[in-house]
Amino acid sequence: MADTRYTKDHEWVRLDEDGVATVGITQHAQEALGDIVFVELPEVDRELEEGEACAVVESVKAASDVYAPIAGRIVAVNEAIVEEPGLVNRESMDEGWFFKLEVADPDAFEALLDEDAYTAFLETL
Repeated sequence: MADTRYTKDHEWVRLDEDGVATVGITQHAQEALGDIVFVELPEVDRELEEGEACAVVESVKAASDVYAPIAGRIVAVNEAIVEEPGLVNRESMDEGWFFKLEVADPDAFEALLDEDAYTAFLETL
């Protein structure tokens, strides 16, 4: 299985061997949001800069932006979570992914938080 990295904005990223990164929100993020009722995804072929707001997730509690954890071009979006937003709550780290990026700089992935660093970060919140 591909290595998973995290951001302090609570996105997770898995980089495949082909240089494509799958991006979603973490278990912590979906728990903080509560029941997710709406997801807006970026368009395929959109070029993203690291840290750029590119998707929106709304719950019964709040709306929140999802940020590009690394720069790249959108190559796929998960239409299943648009049709069934609750999938993000049930499968945030798997079937509830948001989009896939063709990564501009694979080294940027290595700069993200590993699981231990993310867990330590959560303990500071």
